[in-house]
Amino acid sequence: MKRKPFFLHIIVIMVISLLVLSGCGANNEAGNEPEQPEEASQEVEGSSEEETNESRVITHELGETEITGTPQRVVVLEFSFVDALASLGISPVGIADDGDSDRIIGPIAEEIGDYTSAGARKEPSLEIIASLQPDLIIADLKRHKDSYEEFKKIAPTIVLSSLSANYEENIEAFPVIAEALGETEKANERMAKHEETLAELKSNVPEDESRTFLPAVVTETGFHAHSSTSYTGSLLETLGLTNAIQGSGVEDATNKIDLETLVEHNPDILFLMTSGGETIVTEWEKNPLWQEISAVKNGQVYEVDQNEWSRFRGLIAAELIVKDTIEHLYNQ
Repeated sequence: MKRKPFFLHIIVIMVISLLVLSGCGANNEAGNEPEQPEEASQEVEGSSEEETNESRVITHELGETEITGTPQRVVVLEFSFVDALASLGISPVGIADDGDSDRIIGPIAEEIGDYTSAGARKEPSLEIIASLQPDLIIADLKRHKDSYEEFKKIAPTIVLSSLSANYEENIEAFPVIAEALGETEKANERMAKHEETLAELKSNVPEDESRTFLPAVVTETGFHAHSSTSYTGSLLETLGLTNAIQGSGVEDATNKIDLETLVEHNPDILFLMTSGGETIVTEWEKNPLWQEISAVKNGQVYEVDQNEWSRFRGLIAAELIVKDTIEHLYNQ
């Protein structure tokens, strides 16, 4: 009988201990410690949202455009702008591709994936553009100047020189596009890589290279020579090559010339930009004058892809053009 109070005492102590431990656990679950990470997370989210909604003013050919945040749905109305987006790893939702997706050159098509055609570059469809609900439109000065006000009603729009731009002007447009997209840092890295790539390719050109070259778009009905002020002409001159036709401005960047005029300029190298099929050259080859051209005499006539060499302008296209040139001329 004397042991009964002792055992009761032990049981009471155990019950009290369990209640205390249970209370501590409940305090830990309902206390402030688990709330601290949540508060920290809310602060990070708030900071990220503030950065995302940051506004900036982009200066372009037709004035200034305010852009807020990072554009996610971009419509581009010239191929050089497609090149710029692909160089930044960004896919446009819409492209004025002349209704022909085959005009998007291979490396760029692989990078951007699927998109919606916005119609012809010369006159893109406002209805299609609006239906894509873009948050940024990039338009060309020469083609779209008169449509700028209409584009602005749909989405913030920047206008840059593409169709009439030479290589240097095209390069100058790249950081503007990057700033509009909020990708300036990535653009700087890509530009540094571009310069390194061209410098490496240029190292294959002999210092005593003196031959003249002439790129030309050739169709069934015409021979359109690209002078030193054209995009392709100015690009190849950065390699130390000399264009057979020295232009003085945008007006004579490209000119339709006849066979007699071509013989007068007498280039040592011809790059014929074609889309496949027969061209006016097929007819000229039957003319004795054709054989008088140095490029023809020396077997230095090269047929190249018109989309890559003429329609597209930008970092990716430039690297492909220069690589083709080095391979053709120096087997490198």
